[in-house]
Amino acid sequence: MAGAGEDIVGIRAGSVGEWYRQNIGGATGPLSFELLAGGHSNLTYKVTDAAGTVTVLRRPPTGAVLATAHDMAREHRIISAVARTGVPVAPALGLCTDTEVNDAPFYVMGFVDGVVLDSSEKADEAFPGADERRTISESVIEVMARLHGADPDACGLGDLGRKDAYLERQLKRWRTQWENSKTRELPAMDEVADALEAAMPAQIGSGIVHGDYRLGNMMVGSDRRIAAVLDWELCTLGDVMADLGFIMNNWAEPGEPRITSRGAALPPTESGGFVTRAEFLARYQELTGRDVSNIDYYRAFQYWRLAAIVEGVMARYLKGVMGDAGEDIEAFREQIDGLAKAALDLVRTLR
Repeated sequence: MAGAGEDIVGIRAGSVGEWYRQNIGGATGPLSFELLAGGHSNLTYKVTDAAGTVTVLRRPPTGAVLATAHDMAREHRIISAVARTGVPVAPALGLCTDTEVNDAPFYVMGFVDGVVLDSSEKADEAFPGADERRTISESVIEVMARLHGADPDACGLGDLGRKDAYLERQLKRWRTQWENSKTRELPAMDEVADALEAAMPAQIGSGIVHGDYRLGNMMVGSDRRIAAVLDWELCTLGDVMADLGFIMNNWAEPGEPRITSRGAALPPTESGGFVTRAEFLARYQELTGRDVSNIDYYRAFQYWRLAAIVEGVMARYLKGVMGDAGEDIEAFREQIDGLAKAALDLVRTLR
């Protein structure tokens, strides 16, 4: 953590502090900055002012990035709109699009107190009781159902993106991404893509798709309820079943072999006490009225999509635009291979 008024990687303390003074009501300088989350995604900082008031600042990573994947104005707009649906999010406080201030756009949110359960070890430490974990599980499902039941037009997100042909568009996007970024031939990826196109289900309605809905992207409050859903950078409109497939892949049950031993999305549920996948699906279906019988298609799609995403990250490391990955390259390959195999195993059951 940098001292008050001191620069930190990704933050020009003086100009950001002046922007705070002019745009964030009540903020008193100098500000102190602490990097909470970094890496391949947007950078998140805890910002503390002279009076001890805490806010959170988000900005794109400092390396070479795709601008469309790190659109701060879009992300700020999304959380502002989603807040109107009753889905818990950190309150949006301000947006800066002037790159003279901090070299890149950024936005500021209110600080939400809680714990991010991004590993089974974190779950064991914070919420060891089975009753606690069941309450957390129920809240995760209820919040997801609320998000998927929200009307994008009513909350101001009706023009966020196309509402139809979600899977068709996603398959085209990530197949192109794979072809453009792959570092080797991996036949499983091509077989899965072909199978997903052949078995593509009809989209039933359209809603807000978070794109990365898992416990590791949520703040769990002391009341064992979801206090805020985080990381909306992949949010779009379309087939909300994609979110359900994604969280099912991350909702591991005790004793299951891990798909991969690395990555930010290790399953916090594998230590037990959380509802089972079957219970999760049944409750989601009860709350939304949606048919979940085709969930394995969406799970296969999400394993395949994540493999394409991670391959792209690895390719950028190999090109030297993401810093030095060192021995992580082999770990990346192991993760991608595991995800591709998991997707292949699932699509073969669809035939």
